[in-house]
Amino acid sequence: MNLYHAPWLARNISVVESKDPTLVGVSGMIVEETRRTLRVRTISGILTLPKDVITFTIDSDKAVIDGASVTQRPEDRINRRYRRN
Repeated sequence: MNLYHAPWLARNISVVESKDPTLVGVSGMIVEETRRTLRVRTISGILTLPKDVITFTIDSDKAVIDGASVTQRPEDRINRRYRRN
């Protein structure tokens, strides 16, 4: 199954790039997803990450996801068609 179409709740995320340098390297478990944000439980607590400023991986997968390309509601993201890179 394509990672874009899978549910992301309870999966591990790792931020690899960001327009905000303080977010690079943040990792933890996704506890909530909204249209524009991901809430992540980290060692230091729950952080809200804006999707449009981060590039991340899920479950240590090699596929890197640009957060700006998935800024829609989770239920819409699961059914949407994405271009292949």
